[in-house]
Amino acid sequence: MADLRNNFVGIKSPNPFWLASAPPTDKAYNVERAFKAGWGGVVWKTLGEEGPPVVNVNGPRYGAIWGADRRLLGLNNIELITDRDLYTNLREMKQVKMNWPDRALIASIMVPCEEQAWKAILPLVEETGADGIELNFGCPHGMSERGMGSAVGQVPEYIEMVVRWCKQYTRMPVITKLTPNITDIRKPARAAKAGGTDAVSLINTINSIVSVDLDNFAPNPTVGGKGSHGGYCGPAVKPIALNMVAEIARDPETYGLPISGIGGITTWRDAAEFLALGAGNVQVCTAAMTYGFKIVQEMISGLSDWMDEKGHSNLDDIIGRAVPNVSDWQYLNLNYIAKAKIDQDACIKCGRCYIACEDTSHQAITNMVDGARHFEVMDEECVGCNLCVSVCPVENCITMEALPAGSLDKRTGKTVDPNYANWTTHPNNPMARQAAE
Repeated sequence: MADLRNNFVGIKSPNPFWLASAPPTDKAYNVERAFKAGWGGVVWKTLGEEGPPVVNVNGPRYGAIWGADRRLLGLNNIELITDRDLYTNLREMKQVKMNWPDRALIASIMVPCEEQAWKAILPLVEETGADGIELNFGCPHGMSERGMGSAVGQVPEYIEMVVRWCKQYTRMPVITKLTPNITDIRKPARAAKAGGTDAVSLINTINSIVSVDLDNFAPNPTVGGKGSHGGYCGPAVKPIALNMVAEIARDPETYGLPISGIGGITTWRDAAEFLALGAGNVQVCTAAMTYGFKIVQEMISGLSDWMDEKGHSNLDDIIGRAVPNVSDWQYLNLNYIAKAKIDQDACIKCGRCYIACEDTSHQAITNMVDGARHFEVMDEECVGCNLCVSVCPVENCITMEALPAGSLDKRTGKTVDPNYANWTTHPNNPMARQAAE
């Protein structure tokens, strides 16, 4: 049976599934329930400095994007860091860690960008027995206007400076949480590494307004007639998160830097994709808020069953396995050719593939043959774009089939050539050079 035990920068947990810093980890009651359900670790909701707690809005805090079946695709929140007293949080963290010594407990922290503020809070967190700290440089609303959160995370020099302070004043592993609200995610990751961080976690939420109330003409969620930009998360952000994780994993300047993957993870398959792209573990929030803490049981069993089926004995067998296959566009094989094929037995003759191809693509699909409704791909027109696969409502009804080496493409007259510049060994690939050295 696959071994799901996780060792992330020396922080051990029985599985790689952690709850991210968010409402589900705001108090001992929640965290105890999460651990009973099977979560391997939690990142406690972000702590602030000693003094009066922050004040959250008491009206709506969430805006949502739904699919056609009312399935939650994205969640926007305008909630701030914990509004509970610092010492109440610290006492609860200490007790939870004593009750669950085998689970990972990480303290998320956000204090002003001043050395003394970080120096003051770190020993208080250390005394709880927490396994590590996560520096919240990601929050895009409320706290950023106060010079914290993404206001720090968008300035690499600030990131490096604060990480250095934390490494100086604590024995605990330091995880630096990065904001996606930046042009090039590699720059803050490089800064965090330069400061001595033990790992990075990403992505935090994305700046967003999810909708507008057209009766009141205010963004949702609306609080007393006004709305604000918030942080976007959930399944809809997963593609953005995967790309940013991969960018850091394959960047020569951050190659080997441990990554905790966050962003839209809802199933075991989502988690496996993050691991394959270089994440050492994953953090989950929206899925738990949507389906409850027991969703982790499906994630654990699903990942374990898949690993058993594929012959992967432990997490190290899959972590980073897809990174060498992430290529820059210029190194893709332009002599690789694939064509769409429609399974006539599975086809329900809805015509969506035909309309998409006829109106917006390459007019490569028939809709009538010998006077009868019939959908078939014409190889001499098909460019292999796979739009038809994407819009077809029947899974596996349309598939992409690669032409064998040496065959002739009717559309271009090209011969399929298997001998192409493989990105994993290409001399222009800095990771290949590094591996060779």
